[in-house]
Amino acid sequence: MGRYAFLLLLIALPAAGQSDLSEQIRTIAADAQGKVSVACSLPASSLNCDWNADAHPPMQSVFKFPLALATLHLVEAGKLNLDQQIRFLPSDRIPPPVYSPLQDRYPQADVDVSLRELLRLTVSLSDNTAADLLLRVIGGASVVDSYIKSLGIEGFHLESTERELHSDYSAQYRNWFEPRSAVQLLLRFKENSPLNVPDTALIEEWMRDTPSTAHRLKGALPKGTQVLHKSGTSDTLQGLTPATNDIGLILLPDGRGLAIAVFVSDSRADEATRERVIARIGRAAYEAAVKLPK
Repeated sequence: MGRYAFLLLLIALPAAGQSDLSEQIRTIAADAQGKVSVACSLPASSLNCDWNADAHPPMQSVFKFPLALATLHLVEAGKLNLDQQIRFLPSDRIPPPVYSPLQDRYPQADVDVSLRELLRLTVSLSDNTAADLLLRVIGGASVVDSYIKSLGIEGFHLESTERELHSDYSAQYRNWFEPRSAVQLLLRFKENSPLNVPDTALIEEWMRDTPSTAHRLKGALPKGTQVLHKSGTSDTLQGLTPATNDIGLILLPDGRGLAIAVFVSDSRADEATRERVIARIGRAAYEAAVKLPK
């Protein structure tokens, strides 16, 4: 083989790899019986698994990662303190059924909870009532929306609270996150965090310590692979599930961080299938990433 032909082969191999990855994602996505949108990125590489990456899928609890960033930004600005006590008022309670370890523990409310604990409950346990308390304290959804845009992330929109999501089925479609923008935010957090080192470490700890949704991005990865992630899930109504999501940073064996976002929207598949779709896409992106040179 001549040198020119060899160089052409080297150029073609990554392109073929990308084509294979796109085909894998397309095939996997078909099982969701709905809309699947994906983006991923590995710094200093050609990795690309974009699939409907500019879609506006309902994000559900994925918003709690941006919410934590915005809240800690205000802490660093001196407007809040992690150790300050926030009063959990009876009016803060969200009518059941709502997932909230905080509300389950204090069904009558009327207790003080530290800002640090509210953040932990929100990010690690995806506590809906705790998230709304944070929104009340920082000034509402628009504060989060503006802060994320100030970081240069345009494909994000937060408008409705958890209370609103639980009272109005259509409200969830007003809170959306483009997969490509979700990946952009994850990379910013990993490569050049807008927060100081201790606060960045707090969010990393909370995103790593997530007892639920282990069958999504984490579900098909090699044992021991670390994943920092935030999932989001809607209720299912008449066989349709508007949101089954997971975004996160998958830490590769060589220390690089693979940022990935997978949103499964308006799906008629069962929960196990929806989660398996996310897990398989995560594994396909992981396998493609580890083959790329550092």
